[in-house]
Amino acid sequence: MSRPRQTPPLPTRDGVGPSCVGLPYGPWPTIAEFLIERFPAITRDAWLERIVAGDVIDEHRIPVTLERRYESPLRVYYYRTLDGEVHIPFEEQVLFQDDELVVADKPPFLPVTPTGKYLQESLLVRLKRKLNIDDLVPLHRIDRSTSGLVLFSVRRETRGAYQQMFPERRIAKHYEAVVPWQEGVSTVPDIYRSRLVDDEHFMRMREEPGEPNSETRIEVQEVRGNRALLRLSPVTGRKHQLRVHCLALGMPIENDPIYPVLLPENTDDFDKPLQLLAKSVAFQDPVTGDLRSFTSPRSLSLAPR
Repeated sequence: MSRPRQTPPLPTRDGVGPSCVGLPYGPWPTIAEFLIERFPAITRDAWLERIVAGDVIDEHRIPVTLERRYESPLRVYYYRTLDGEVHIPFEEQVLFQDDELVVADKPPFLPVTPTGKYLQESLLVRLKRKLNIDDLVPLHRIDRSTSGLVLFSVRRETRGAYQQMFPERRIAKHYEAVVPWQEGVSTVPDIYRSRLVDDEHFMRMREEPGEPNSETRIEVQEVRGNRALLRLSPVTGRKHQLRVHCLALGMPIENDPIYPVLLPENTDDFDKPLQLLAKSVAFQDPVTGDLRSFTSPRSLSLAPR
């Protein structure tokens, strides 16, 4: 018995892959009316413009028209666009590329993947456009504010082998951070562990009593005046782990827009990037068996500001 032929994945457009929505059973007269009701954050006029432009198609690659009657079940694909997207005035750098991996150095303020008000201004979309690789997928994330190394998978056939390195802790990651320092007062442990949980605000994490679920190794690399450069090696990979651990030790990372105070949205100061850098990664390649090691060309400075 032959298997049904699979439809090839839809291509990206200007580095952006299509979003997908399944049509449930319901009373909508047309697919257009369903989309307008289902996604109220997108204006009616914007949906109509997308449909007229051919930016909405079904799973059989048939364009959705304004008059097309609603039918379920059916998958519909559409290409996101953002008007007035803010340009991030810093450039990424590709440090390594082969048939399996891309290693990029991310600037601060640039998200790894499209999110919210960032679409073209994301590392993934920039790299898809630059390298012409539609199937590029990040193997891990670093925060939008954080700069440094991000690894991407090129081929879906080997992607799982690389992804598995992270939960199995078979990849060594080292960060650098600039923090405040008080001579004779500030001290840091070699290892810091705590229990991290979601805070009341979705953007933040906090510590609570209980069995630790996060661990960071810490080394003071340099002290100059009232600032210090730390080497941070996360053993676990909890959200905002390094930022919360530094805060708990009384030394919040310099220029942090979330800890200890969550700054209002849309208040990025490009002259004051978060002083947290994903500096290096090392691992044994699960596909080739080679030892891999990559280091960001960026550096943090304790020079007077």
